[in-house]
Amino acid sequence: MYMDKQVKRGYNEYIRLDEGIGKDAMMDVALLVMEDGDTWSCEEPEKEVAALVFDGKCTIKWENESYDVDRPNPFDYNPSCLHVCKGVKFEIIAHGPCNIYIQKTLNEKTFPSKMYKPEDTDTWARGNKGELMGCIKRDVRTCFDLDNAPYSNMVLGEVVNLPGKWSSYPPHHHPQPECYFYRFDKPMGFGAGWGNGEIYETHHNGLAIITDKMHSQVTAPGYSCCYAWGIRHLPDDPWDKTRIDDEEHLWLLEDDANDHIWHCPSGN
Repeated sequence: MYMDKQVKRGYNEYIRLDEGIGKDAMMDVALLVMEDGDTWSCEEPEKEVAALVFDGKCTIKWENESYDVDRPNPFDYNPSCLHVCKGVKFEIIAHGPCNIYIQKTLNEKTFPSKMYKPEDTDTWARGNKGELMGCIKRDVRTCFDLDNAPYSNMVLGEVVNLPGKWSSYPPHHHPQPECYFYRFDKPMGFGAGWGNGEIYETHHNGLAIITDKMHSQVTAPGYSCCYAWGIRHLPDDPWDKTRIDDEEHLWLLEDDANDHIWHCPSGN
């Protein structure tokens, strides 16, 4: 399923885990839009919460700590992301326009709060060695997953999808539900996505909820996209970098795949 939304100042809720498609995603997803001087606080009695700053200047306070975020854009700068367990109150104070991705899910465990700073982000440059003629070059960033947050029921990171390039490719799937939240470098930017056996057009501030079948993404030439990717672990079946590739397209993973792709004759 794909959702577009006209966001406004404040907390823009897309899905809730207790209603509609949110039940399948098993997560709450929202975009917090703030202006200079705005303050927003959160304290969930039963849910863990992650707040990832897409862009802007703000101060995040939790327990007896605080952290100043200054992220001009999500393309040239790594994210800052606060992750807290149930019952922990935190506050965000904006020092200018800010856009913040919020993701929540149920979790009975308690764990120490963690601010994932830009230098903590694991960035994996994928497709940067000419694979598939350079068509799948992108950066995959991970804030937290099973490796560094085994107590969490979620995974959260970002993908920088370059103009005209593909990501989440070759086509693959996994049993755990996943959400993609799209931010383009220009508000008229667009692309296309595949999931749940459907094709959908992606836009700025759009959300894809993927619960079934193969998924892949492509961005239109001229437009860069940074999308948050959040996965909900399943009970007794966590996402451990789980990837089930489409058997029909396994040849794309071979080292000599480029040798079997038609090339335009030289000079034409």
